Amino acid sequence: MSEEKNSEVGGYHAKVALSLLVLVYIFNFVDRQILSILAEDIKADLGISNSDIGFLFGTAFGVFYSVVGIPMGKLADSWNRKNLISIGLAFWSLMTFMSGTAKSFLSLSIYRFGVGIGESTATPSAYSLLSDYFSPRVRATVLSIYSSGLYLGAGIGLFLGGAILDTWNSAYPDPTQAPFGLKGWQAAFMGVGLPGILLSLITFTFIKEPIRGMSEGIITEPSKEPFKDTFKEFIGLTPLSLLGDKDTLKSLGINFLIASTIFLLCFSLYKLTDDFLQWVAWGIGTYLVCTWIQSLSKRDIVAFTLMFRSKAIIYSFISFPCIPFVGYAYSAFTPSFYINYHGMTALEIGTMIGLITAIGSFIGVIGGGYFGDKLRDKYSGGRLYVIFVGGVLITTLGCLGMIYSESRNASLVFNFIYHIGSSVYVGCAATTVTNLVLPRMRAMAGAFFILTLSMIGLALGPYTLGRISDMFEYQGYAPGDAMQTSMALILFILIIPTITLFLAVKNLKADEESVSDRARALGEKI
Repeated sequence: MSEEKNSEVGGYHAKVALSLLVLVYIFNFVDRQILSILAEDIKADLGISNSDIGFLFGTAFGVFYSVVGIPMGKLADSWNRKNLISIGLAFWSLMTFMSGTAKSFLSLSIYRFGVGIGESTATPSAYSLLSDYFSPRVRATVLSIYSSGLYLGAGIGLFLGGAILDTWNSAYPDPTQAPFGLKGWQAAFMGVGLPGILLSLITFTFIKEPIRGMSEGIITEPSKEPFKDTFKEFIGLTPLSLLGDKDTLKSLGINFLIASTIFLLCFSLYKLTDDFLQWVAWGIGTYLVCTWIQSLSKRDIVAFTLMFRSKAIIYSFISFPCIPFVGYAYSAFTPSFYINYHGMTALEIGTMIGLITAIGSFIGVIGGGYFGDKLRDKYSGGRLYVIFVGGVLITTLGCLGMIYSESRNASLVFNFIYHIGSSVYVGCAATTVTNLVLPRMRAMAGAFFILTLSMIGLALGPYTLGRISDMFEYQGYAPGDAMQTSMALILFILIIPTITLFLAVKNLKADEESVSDRARALGEKI
């Protein structure tokens, strides 16, 4: 690997990288979000339920995205990050294209697994790369600009999906007369998948690799064996990583207790819901994550201590996933809500909700980063205060107004408010996490941050909303009313960050200021 020796903090290469990474993140969420606008057609064609859509949107994608993200974070910490981003982009774009060939719930699930694996390479690498290219003083703003691609992509995904779906279905009301016999939802997957493969060539060519740690003057030498280190991280997800030390029996006993607890929990949830794939996937993912945390304590005590023995970061890891639990659930089912409750078409939703999502969320994520940086200059917990106001208070107001407004236009206004509030947390949350660890472990910490958002927010939020909605429909509720009630009920999860964010604030200053000292005390050479 060769890193650019003439890289400047905040210079030309930094701006090129930031611009292209925003595009990558846009494609990331176009490919992820498009499923929601296609949901009603997919349900009708494949004969599946709302909880199945929640599984496809959340769990099928999120578990693989989360679990593979851990070793990908390690690879980003030790290998060429722009190469990793480019390869991942090409792979997930191919999997999106292949989703258009799916003929069953199982085959579509497999392709969603693939999209999750490919997308797991992007954000840990981007967080690490941008943290090297820009100074800590503007890092929340920079990461917020990068994260704006999430919401621009979500909006564009809705628009493109709705436009392709309605255009195709209008042109070919009889799918047997369409090219290759494709249905509208299949054509939409293919149409958004191909351009990502082309973008991967552009990122490979024009993004330059910066010197690690240059933004803070803590230069980190690149790993001599990046793939061997990554393989060890994969092994770290399994009990094999616990073998070979003096506490092997104790470690395996703890691991067995963890596995048994997860099995009993998931088996109980399966018996309660009858959703086998949901709880098998989530259970396996949760077990692998717990095993990785356990093995990290033996393989890298410094990283383990900074990430899991800091009160500020623990309370943050509890707080942050609750906001995307609501956000991902609403992203998955907002189109269905407007179709069933307000009688909108896919094209109307793609245009209106797509525009609202892109503009509202862009304002929220950029504004959140800006005000988070400004408040951080005055208060140690400034960024977390911004997360509370936007991610909890404004989000709750926007959601309730959106689902209970009888007027479609009023509902859309509250939808706009919701998207501003729910996107405020992104840059501030990512910066909070990266500031609590050393430069050499930022991508890994970023990967675990994304993992918590995905395993709790993405893997459970859409499924939970879909499952509750199915339950109300079984009881005789109209589809729109069932969705409305379900969307209100899941807001109760925001009680958790109302408490834990302020506990994080209480410990944040001391934990940030002691990062280097705590690392040195454990033998880290800085």
